[in-house]
This record gives sequence, C-alpha cells and structure tokens, in this order.
Amino acid sequence: MMDLVQGGRQFGFLLVDKFSMFSLAAAIDTVRAANRLIGQDFYGWTTISPDGEAVMASNGLPIKTDYSVADIPPVDILFVSVGLTTEFPGKSKVLAALRNWGRRGGALGALSVGSYLLAEAGQLDGYRCTIHWENRAGFMERFPNIECTGNVYEIDRKRYTCAGGTTSIDLMLEIVRSDFGTGIANAVANQFQHERIRSADDRQRIGPERDLTGKSEKLRKIVEMMADHLDDPLSAVQFAKAAGLSVRQVERLFLRHLGVTPGRYYMRLRLERARELLRQTNMPILDVAIATGFTSHSYFAQSYRLQFGRPPSEERRTAY
Repeated sequence: MMDLVQGGRQFGFLLVDKFSMFSLAAAIDTVRAANRLIGQDFYGWTTISPDGEAVMASNGLPIKTDYSVADIPPVDILFVSVGLTTEFPGKSKVLAALRNWGRRGGALGALSVGSYLLAEAGQLDGYRCTIHWENRAGFMERFPNIECTGNVYEIDRKRYTCAGGTTSIDLMLEIVRSDFGTGIANAVANQFQHERIRSADDRQRIGPERDLTGKSEKLRKIVEMMADHLDDPLSAVQFAKAAGLSVRQVERLFLRHLGVTPGRYYMRLRLERARELLRQTNMPILDVAIATGFTSHSYFAQSYRLQFGRPPSEERRTAY
C-alpha cells in the first residue's frame, strides 16, 4: 500500500486469480516513476482481492493484497485486473463490489480483460471501452450493445479501460499528462524507453501485421476498413473508392508492403476472427461462419483448414 500527499490520487487494483502481472506492474510503475520525477508521492496505490488474501498471478507468483472487496478503502479509480480467465473463486463478491462502486458514482477501470468483468457487472452500459484484442471478438458477441473499440485504451467519463500489457503504461501516462502536463508524461515514458506515447485513437492491433507504422496511410485505412467489416465483407471496388485508388493500385499497394493480395489478406482477417470466436464463445460453427462473412458452411470449413491446418470442429474441441 502506497500513501500519498494531500490532494494526490489514490488508485485501487482489484486482483483476481490468474491476473496479468505485467499489466499490473506497468500501471503501478508508471505512476511510481511519476512520483520520483515530480519529487513527491502524489500517486498512491493499494491492492485488493476477493477475500483479502494473496492472489496468484498468471505467471505463478503469489501477490499479497491489502484489502478485501468487503472493505475497499477510498480510491479515485478502482481498477480490476484480469488475465487468463474470467472465472475465479469469489467472482460473485467481485461483481457485487463493482456494482456497488458504480452505483455510488465511483470511477472504475480495467486492465487487459478486466473490461469483461465491468461489463458483467453492468458498469460499461452506455460507455465506450476496449479490451485485449484476443478477447474482443468474444466480448462483442457476449455484450453486443457495448461499444468496444480496438484502441489501446479508452477514457469515457468515469471509465478507464486498456488492453493490458504496455497499453497500461499509455493509459496511466494519459492520467499523468492530465495532472502534470505533456513534459512530465514524456519524461516518465523515457524512463521506460517507451518510444512513443500512444493516444486513445491508436489501434492496438491491425490484422496479422502487428505494426503498419511508416507504411502507406492509404494501406492503413483499407486494413482498418477490413477489420471493421468482417461480418459483411466489402468489395475490392469499395476499398479502392474509399482510398481514392484504382483496384489495380490497391493490389500493388498490398503486394509491395505486405507481400499478399488484398483478397488473401482480408480472408486471413476473417479467419482469425473466426478462430477467436471458436475459442472464446460457444457459438455454433455455422453462426461463427456467418459472423465472419461466410454464407456457405462448407466453404468456411475448407478455408479454415487451408489457413490453420485443421477444421473448425477440431479447433472448438481443443480450444483453451
């Protein structure tokens, strides 16, 4: 537990079984470094678990906590940190605590998959949020009325969500920037060799290529359009028109930068989404096919096998 000076901010981190140690450390160390640079303990933090006992992180390390959900102290933002699973001992207590916190007007946040718990507790209704890209397909299927972006983090009034990992740094840096300005935020980022502070408008992942930085802006625009239209695929003509190019120019753009045709790239995106749905949800395979733009079950199964080396039914049986 970290004390703070009067007028500072206190953060609570509610940890559940198999939470992500990296996401938690990234968030806390960012504000720890900010304290060092501003020369005072402006930011404080405390840890919470369902029963006040130690919690096992996803890497197998136990973390001692300060409080239980029954006696959460006053904090400015209560973050919930979730990693490998959204099912854990004491879940009902955690959901009740989140609902109670939200009813009282408290600010809530989520690291990595923590947005799933906030949504289950009804605390993201009417708010914009984000979640780790690997869990976004399942989240959107489970909570279709919640706006879940593909961005690195989202701040919507009293809701602070991020995709975990290094995006925890970006989220906390935005909080530091709002309190002390861009100069201090940049200085903190430099402490971690964090090359660029990402904004809430940065997408956390665009397709199979993890980083399109420095490549054609028109290419990025088309890839983003593809990612946003997986259930009802757009035509090559529509992509070309949106980018102000000819179909042939779009083909050359993809071949030059990504070494693959636009059609093949689009197919990979749709099949990756299908794999996520098969692993994260109990949707019937036919529904998964329809949700990723396939009108024929047999064509979907054939395409899936060609991409991943096994049929969708086998993916479902071995899902983790």
